[in-house]
Amino acid sequence: MRRGVFAGSAVAVLMLTAACGSGDNSAGKGDSVQPVGDSKQAGSGYDGYGGGSGAVPAADAIKNGPAGELKVKATTELGATVTDSAGFTLYRFDKDTPKPPKSNCEGDCATAWPAVSADDASAGEGIDKSLLGSVERADGTKQLTLAGWPVYRYAKDTKAGDTLGEGVGGTWHVLAPDGKPAKAGGGAGSGSGADPSAGGEAGAGEAAGGQEKAQADPVGVNRNTKLGAILTDAEGRTLYRFDKDSAWPMKTNCLGACLNTWKPAKAVDKELVKGIPAELVGTFKRPDGTEQLTIDCWPMYTFSGDKEAGDINGQGKQGTWFAVSDKGKKVTATG
Repeated sequence: MRRGVFAGSAVAVLMLTAACGSGDNSAGKGDSVQPVGDSKQAGSGYDGYGGGSGAVPAADAIKNGPAGELKVKATTELGATVTDSAGFTLYRFDKDTPKPPKSNCEGDCATAWPAVSADDASAGEGIDKSLLGSVERADGTKQLTLAGWPVYRYAKDTKAGDTLGEGVGGTWHVLAPDGKPAKAGGGAGSGSGADPSAGGEAGAGEAAGGQEKAQADPVGVNRNTKLGAILTDAEGRTLYRFDKDSAWPMKTNCLGACLNTWKPAKAVDKELVKGIPAELVGTFKRPDGTEQLTIDCWPMYTFSGDKEAGDINGQGKQGTWFAVSDKGKKVTATG
Protein backbone atom coordinates (compact mmCIF):
# COMPACT_ATOMS: atom_id res chain seq x y z
CA MET A 1 0.00 0.00 0.00
CA ARG A 2 2.79 2.41 0.92
CA ARG A 3 4.54 1.68 -2.36
CA GLY A 4 1.41 2.71 -4.22
CA VAL A 5 1.20 5.96 -2.25
CA PHE A 6 4.85 6.77 -2.93
CA ALA A 7 4.46 6.00 -6.63
CA GLY A 8 1.44 8.30 -6.86
CA SER A 9 3.31 11.08 -5.08
CA ALA A 10 6.23 10.76 -7.47
CA VAL A 11 3.93 11.12 -10.46
CA ALA A 12 2.33 14.21 -8.92
CA VAL A 13 5.75 15.83 -8.39
CA LEU A 14 6.74 15.12 -11.97
CA MET A 15 3.52 16.70 -13.24
CA LEU A 16 4.09 19.82 -11.17
CA THR A 17 7.68 20.27 -12.32
CA ALA A 18 6.64 19.96 -15.96
CA ALA A 19 4.98 23.39 -15.76
CA CYS A 20 6.50 26.89 -15.55
CA GLY A 21 5.34 27.29 -11.97
CA SER A 22 2.30 26.66 -9.84
CA GLY A 23 -0.97 25.68 -11.49
CA ASP A 24 -2.59 29.10 -11.07
CA ASN A 25 0.03 30.62 -13.35
CA SER A 26 -1.45 29.04 -16.44
CA ALA A 27 -4.58 30.10 -18.27
CA GLY A 28 -6.79 28.67 -20.95
CA LYS A 29 -5.18 30.68 -23.74
CA GLY A 30 -1.82 28.94 -23.56
CA ASP A 31 -0.15 26.02 -21.93
CA SER A 32 2.49 26.68 -19.30
CA VAL A 33 5.56 24.67 -20.15
CA GLN A 34 9.05 24.31 -18.83
CA PRO A 35 11.43 26.83 -20.43
CA VAL A 36 13.20 25.43 -23.46
CA GLY A 37 15.41 28.47 -24.07
CA ASP A 38 17.89 30.17 -21.79
CA SER A 39 19.25 33.60 -20.95
CA LYS A 40 22.15 33.43 -23.38
CA GLN A 41 22.42 35.77 -26.33
CA ALA A 42 20.25 34.95 -29.31
CA GLY A 43 22.04 32.51 -31.58
CA SER A 44 23.96 30.93 -28.70
CA GLY A 45 25.18 27.50 -29.65
CA TYR A 46 25.89 28.51 -33.24
CA ASP A 47 28.92 29.96 -34.89
CA GLY A 48 28.84 33.41 -36.44
CA TYR A 49 27.18 32.08 -39.53
CA GLY A 50 24.32 30.18 -37.93
CA GLY A 51 25.94 26.77 -38.35
CA GLY A 52 28.03 25.33 -35.53
CA SER A 53 27.99 21.90 -33.97
CA GLY A 54 24.20 21.87 -33.86
CA ALA A 55 23.83 22.33 -37.61
CA VAL A 56 21.74 19.73 -39.41
CA PRO A 57 23.20 19.34 -42.89
CA ALA A 58 20.90 19.05 -45.83
CA ALA A 59 21.40 16.19 -48.27
CA ASP A 60 24.48 16.64 -50.47
CA ALA A 61 22.31 16.48 -53.54
CA ILE A 62 20.38 19.48 -52.29
CA LYS A 63 23.33 21.45 -50.90
CA ASN A 64 25.51 21.08 -53.96
CA GLY A 65 23.05 20.46 -56.77
CA PRO A 66 21.97 22.95 -59.42
CA ALA A 67 19.11 25.29 -58.67
CA GLY A 68 17.21 24.44 -61.85
CA GLU A 69 14.26 26.71 -62.58
CA LEU A 70 13.84 29.27 -59.80
CA LYS A 71 10.33 29.62 -58.44
CA VAL A 72 8.40 32.33 -56.61
CA LYS A 73 6.61 31.15 -53.48
CA ALA A 74 4.06 33.35 -51.72
CA THR A 75 4.25 33.20 -47.91
CA THR A 76 2.21 34.86 -45.17
CA GLU A 77 5.21 35.97 -43.12
CA LEU A 78 7.68 37.05 -45.79
CA GLY A 79 5.60 37.79 -48.86
CA ALA A 80 7.07 36.58 -52.16
CA THR A 81 10.17 34.41 -51.71
CA VAL A 82 12.49 32.60 -54.13
CA THR A 83 13.13 28.85 -54.08
CA ASP A 84 15.07 26.43 -56.24
CA SER A 85 13.31 23.91 -58.46
CA ALA A 86 12.96 21.52 -55.49
CA GLY A 87 11.25 24.17 -53.35
CA PHE A 88 14.21 24.89 -51.05
CA THR A 89 14.46 28.50 -49.89
CA LEU A 90 17.26 30.68 -51.29
CA TYR A 91 19.10 33.34 -49.28
CA ARG A 92 21.41 36.34 -49.53
CA PHE A 93 24.14 37.57 -47.17
CA ASP A 94 24.31 41.26 -46.17
CA LYS A 95 28.13 41.11 -45.99
CA ASP A 96 28.34 40.20 -49.68
CA THR A 97 28.31 42.89 -52.36
CA PRO A 98 26.19 43.06 -55.55
CA LYS A 99 28.20 45.68 -57.45
CA PRO A 100 30.52 44.10 -58.25
CA PRO A 101 29.16 40.69 -57.16
CA LYS A 102 31.36 39.21 -54.44
CA SER A 103 30.87 36.45 -51.88
CA ASN A 104 32.26 36.90 -48.38
CA CYS A 105 31.11 33.47 -47.21
CA GLU A 106 33.94 30.94 -47.28
CA GLY A 107 35.22 28.11 -45.07
CA ASP A 108 32.89 27.26 -42.17
CA CYS A 109 30.42 29.83 -43.43
CA ALA A 110 30.11 27.98 -46.74
CA THR A 111 29.42 24.75 -44.85
CA ALA A 112 26.45 26.32 -43.07
CA TRP A 113 25.43 28.29 -46.17
CA PRO A 114 26.17 26.25 -49.31
CA ALA A 115 26.63 28.40 -52.40
CA VAL A 116 24.09 27.72 -55.14
CA SER A 117 25.70 26.72 -58.42
CA ALA A 118 24.98 28.87 -61.44
CA ASP A 119 24.92 25.77 -63.66
CA ASP A 120 21.52 25.08 -65.21
CA ALA A 121 19.86 27.89 -63.24
CA SER A 122 16.97 29.62 -65.01
CA ALA A 123 14.27 32.14 -64.15
CA GLY A 124 10.76 30.83 -63.64
CA GLU A 125 7.51 32.78 -63.73
CA GLY A 126 7.67 35.96 -61.66
CA ILE A 127 11.47 36.33 -61.87
CA ASP A 128 13.16 38.68 -64.34
CA LYS A 129 15.70 36.53 -66.18
CA SER A 130 17.95 39.56 -66.68
CA LEU A 131 18.55 39.60 -62.91
CA LEU A 132 20.27 36.19 -62.99
CA GLY A 133 24.05 36.07 -63.20
CA SER A 134 27.08 34.40 -61.69
CA VAL A 135 30.18 35.19 -59.70
CA GLU A 136 33.41 33.21 -59.52
CA ARG A 137 34.16 31.97 -56.02
CA ALA A 138 37.63 31.56 -54.50
CA ASP A 139 37.64 27.87 -55.47
CA GLY A 140 36.91 28.70 -59.10
CA THR A 141 33.28 27.53 -59.11
CA LYS A 142 30.49 29.70 -60.47
CA GLN A 143 27.88 30.82 -57.92
CA LEU A 144 24.42 31.97 -58.95
CA THR A 145 23.60 35.64 -58.36
CA LEU A 146 20.22 37.40 -58.29
CA ALA A 147 20.35 41.16 -58.93
CA GLY A 148 24.09 40.82 -58.26
CA TRP A 149 23.67 39.13 -54.87
CA PRO A 150 25.32 35.71 -54.46
CA VAL A 151 22.69 33.04 -53.73
CA TYR A 152 22.84 30.42 -50.97
CA ARG A 153 20.86 27.62 -49.37
CA TYR A 154 20.86 27.02 -45.59
CA ALA A 155 22.11 23.69 -44.22
CA LYS A 156 19.46 23.60 -41.49
CA ASP A 157 16.62 23.82 -44.00
CA THR A 158 16.00 20.11 -44.29
CA LYS A 159 12.76 20.20 -46.28
CA ALA A 160 11.18 22.29 -48.99
CA GLY A 161 9.60 25.46 -47.65
CA ASP A 162 11.79 25.77 -44.54
CA THR A 163 12.97 29.34 -43.83
CA LEU A 164 15.09 28.67 -40.74
CA GLY A 165 17.87 30.88 -42.07
CA GLU A 166 15.80 34.07 -42.09
CA GLY A 167 17.39 36.69 -39.84
CA VAL A 168 20.30 34.52 -38.65
CA GLY A 169 23.00 36.81 -37.30
CA GLY A 170 20.94 39.75 -38.51
CA THR A 171 22.70 39.37 -41.87
CA TRP A 172 21.04 36.44 -43.66
CA HIS A 173 17.72 36.93 -45.42
CA VAL A 174 15.36 35.03 -47.64
CA LEU A 175 15.52 36.36 -51.19
CA ALA A 176 12.63 38.21 -52.80
CA PRO A 177 12.22 37.93 -56.61
CA ASP A 178 13.99 41.28 -57.11
CA GLY A 179 17.06 40.25 -55.10
CA LYS A 180 16.09 42.26 -52.03
CA PRO A 181 15.36 40.70 -48.63
CA ALA A 182 11.86 39.23 -48.57
CA LYS A 183 9.41 40.95 -46.26
CA ALA A 184 5.76 40.78 -45.31
CA GLY A 185 3.59 42.60 -47.80
CA GLY A 186 6.03 42.02 -50.67
CA GLY A 187 4.58 40.66 -53.89
CA ALA A 188 5.84 38.40 -56.65
CA GLY A 189 6.40 41.07 -59.26
CA SER A 190 4.89 40.94 -62.71
CA GLY A 191 6.94 38.29 -64.43
CA SER A 192 9.96 38.44 -66.73
CA GLY A 193 9.11 41.99 -67.74
CA ALA A 194 9.08 43.29 -64.16
CA ASP A 195 10.93 46.49 -63.41
CA PRO A 196 13.73 45.57 -60.95
CA SER A 197 13.52 49.03 -59.39
CA ALA A 198 9.90 48.38 -58.42
CA GLY A 199 11.05 46.30 -55.46
CA GLY A 200 9.11 43.21 -56.55
CA GLU A 201 6.00 44.51 -54.82
CA ALA A 202 2.49 43.45 -55.68
CA GLY A 203 -0.35 45.85 -56.48
CA ALA A 204 -1.21 48.42 -53.85
CA GLY A 205 -4.30 46.57 -52.67
CA GLU A 206 -2.52 43.21 -52.34
CA ALA A 207 0.46 44.73 -50.52
CA ALA A 208 -1.78 46.66 -48.18
CA GLY A 209 -3.73 43.51 -47.45
CA GLY A 210 -0.54 41.60 -46.65
CA GLN A 211 0.65 44.35 -44.34
CA GLU A 212 -2.73 44.51 -42.61
CA LYS A 213 -2.60 40.79 -41.94
CA ALA A 214 0.94 41.01 -40.61
CA GLN A 215 -0.09 43.75 -38.17
CA ALA A 216 -2.97 41.60 -36.98
CA ASP A 217 -0.70 38.76 -35.85
CA PRO A 218 -0.80 38.69 -32.02
CA VAL A 219 2.94 38.04 -31.83
CA GLY A 220 5.19 38.97 -34.74
CA VAL A 221 8.86 38.83 -35.69
CA ASN A 222 10.79 42.01 -36.50
CA ARG A 223 14.00 41.55 -38.50
CA ASN A 224 15.98 44.23 -36.67
CA THR A 225 19.30 45.14 -38.28
CA LYS A 226 21.04 45.43 -34.90
CA LEU A 227 19.38 42.73 -32.81
CA GLY A 228 18.34 40.17 -35.41
CA ALA A 229 14.92 38.49 -35.34
CA ILE A 230 13.04 39.79 -32.28
CA LEU A 231 9.45 39.45 -31.11
CA THR A 232 6.82 42.18 -31.29
CA ASP A 233 3.19 42.53 -30.23
CA ALA A 234 0.22 42.97 -32.59
CA GLU A 235 1.05 46.66 -33.03
CA GLY A 236 4.68 46.01 -33.90
CA ARG A 237 6.04 47.10 -30.50
CA THR A 238 9.12 45.27 -29.29
CA LEU A 239 8.55 42.72 -26.52
CA TYR A 240 10.97 42.62 -23.59
CA ARG A 241 11.73 40.36 -20.63
CA PHE A 242 12.96 41.41 -17.19
CA ASP A 243 15.93 39.65 -15.62
CA LYS A 244 14.47 40.18 -12.15
CA ASP A 245 11.41 38.14 -13.10
CA SER A 246 11.52 34.37 -12.84
CA ALA A 247 10.56 31.72 -15.36
CA TRP A 248 10.90 28.79 -12.96
CA PRO A 249 8.66 29.24 -11.06
CA MET A 250 6.96 31.90 -13.16
CA LYS A 251 6.92 35.19 -11.22
CA THR A 252 6.87 38.94 -11.91
CA ASN A 253 8.92 41.51 -10.07
CA CYS A 254 7.65 44.44 -12.13
CA LEU A 255 5.07 45.96 -9.81
CA GLY A 256 4.00 49.41 -8.66
CA ALA A 257 5.97 52.23 -10.28
CA CYS A 258 7.68 49.75 -12.63
CA LEU A 259 4.37 49.38 -14.46
CA ASN A 260 4.39 53.07 -15.38
CA THR A 261 7.29 52.36 -17.72
CA TRP A 262 6.92 48.69 -18.59
CA LYS A 263 3.48 47.53 -19.69
CA PRO A 264 2.58 43.83 -19.36
CA ALA A 265 1.87 42.37 -22.81
CA LYS A 266 -1.63 40.99 -23.16
CA ALA A 267 -2.15 37.25 -23.30
CA VAL A 268 -2.87 35.86 -26.77
CA ASP A 269 -4.37 32.75 -28.30
CA LYS A 270 -1.34 30.60 -29.08
CA GLU A 271 -3.22 28.98 -31.96
CA LEU A 272 -3.06 32.32 -33.82
CA VAL A 273 0.67 32.84 -33.33
CA LYS A 274 2.89 32.27 -36.39
CA GLY A 275 6.62 32.41 -36.94
CA ILE A 276 7.65 31.03 -33.54
CA PRO A 277 7.22 27.59 -31.93
CA ALA A 278 3.75 27.32 -30.35
CA GLU A 279 5.19 25.62 -27.26
CA LEU A 280 7.00 28.86 -26.36
CA VAL A 281 3.75 30.79 -25.99
CA GLY A 282 1.91 30.84 -22.66
CA THR A 283 0.15 33.07 -20.14
CA PHE A 284 0.78 34.19 -16.59
CA LYS A 285 -1.75 35.39 -14.03
CA ARG A 286 -0.44 38.57 -12.44
CA PRO A 287 -1.09 39.48 -8.78
CA ASP A 288 -3.95 41.77 -9.89
CA GLY A 289 -5.63 38.87 -11.69
CA THR A 290 -4.89 40.01 -15.25
CA GLU A 291 -3.28 37.63 -17.71
CA GLN A 292 0.09 38.42 -19.24
CA LEU A 293 1.77 36.94 -22.31
CA THR A 294 4.78 34.72 -21.62
CA ILE A 295 7.43 33.50 -24.04
CA ASP A 296 9.35 30.45 -22.86
CA CYS A 297 7.75 31.07 -19.45
CA TRP A 298 9.14 34.63 -19.16
CA PRO A 299 6.54 37.41 -18.71
CA MET A 300 6.57 39.83 -21.65
CA TYR A 301 6.39 43.65 -21.56
CA THR A 302 6.39 46.64 -23.88
CA PHE A 303 8.41 49.79 -23.15
CA SER A 304 6.69 53.17 -22.84
CA GLY A 305 9.81 54.77 -24.34
CA ASP A 306 9.22 52.98 -27.67
CA LYS A 307 7.19 55.51 -29.63
CA GLU A 308 6.96 53.73 -32.99
CA ALA A 309 6.69 50.15 -34.19
CA GLY A 310 10.14 48.60 -34.36
CA ASP A 311 11.74 50.90 -31.74
CA ILE A 312 14.20 49.13 -29.41
CA ASN A 313 14.80 51.94 -26.90
CA GLY A 314 14.23 49.53 -24.00
CA GLN A 315 17.04 47.19 -24.99
CA GLY A 316 19.57 46.81 -22.15
CA LYS A 317 17.82 49.29 -19.81
CA GLN A 318 19.31 49.08 -16.31
CA GLY A 319 21.13 46.01 -17.57
CA THR A 320 17.99 43.97 -16.85
CA TRP A 321 15.57 44.52 -19.76
CA PHE A 322 16.11 42.71 -23.03
CA ALA A 323 14.36 41.93 -26.30
CA VAL A 324 13.53 38.30 -27.05
CA SER A 325 14.52 36.33 -30.15
CA ASP A 326 12.17 34.28 -32.30
CA LYS A 327 13.65 31.23 -30.53
CA GLY A 328 12.49 32.56 -27.14
CA LYS A 329 15.96 33.56 -25.94
CA LYS A 330 17.16 36.80 -24.39
CA VAL A 331 18.95 39.06 -26.88
CA THR A 332 21.94 40.71 -25.20
CA ALA A 333 23.23 42.58 -28.25
CA THR A 334 23.09 46.35 -27.85
CA GLY A 335 20.88 48.57 -29.95
